[in-house]
Amino acid sequence: MRKYLWTFCLLLVACSNNSESYIEHIEGYWEIKEVTLANGSKKEYKFNETIDYISLNDSLYGFRKKLKPGINDTYFTSDNYESLSVKIENGSLNIYYKTPYAKWKETVLEATPKNLRIINDNKDVYLYKRYTPIKLDIK
Repeated sequence: MRKYLWTFCLLLVACSNNSESYIEHIEGYWEIKEVTLANGSKKEYKFNETIDYISLNDSLYGFRKKLKPGINDTYFTSDNYESLSVKIENGSLNIYYKTPYAKWKETVLEATPKNLRIINDNKDVYLYKRYTPIKLDIK
């Protein structure tokens, strides 16, 4: 019963916000902060070796790529990425991902300049914070 109440609350929050306003905040560099699994357990991430970079064009198509941050705005990556499209459906902002191996959907629950909260089909909620690059003053 508690699981259903939690899911209902998340959906209520998602539907009560203006999902279209989330679009402007999705693009950029994101670092995972915590995951709340469908059973209510949480996993916090204190350090991440990789971050997600999300790029969108004016047609709401783009990609997500995993990056390993370096110093002074450098990043290391592979050629792998996930194509994505963003759609507003029934008052929710959905992200549809596609690779040669799989397709899936995630729903944006919140997107602000500093935070991104997404729920997947398994009802796991991912909280991301905006990534701040490591800058060193080298003289």
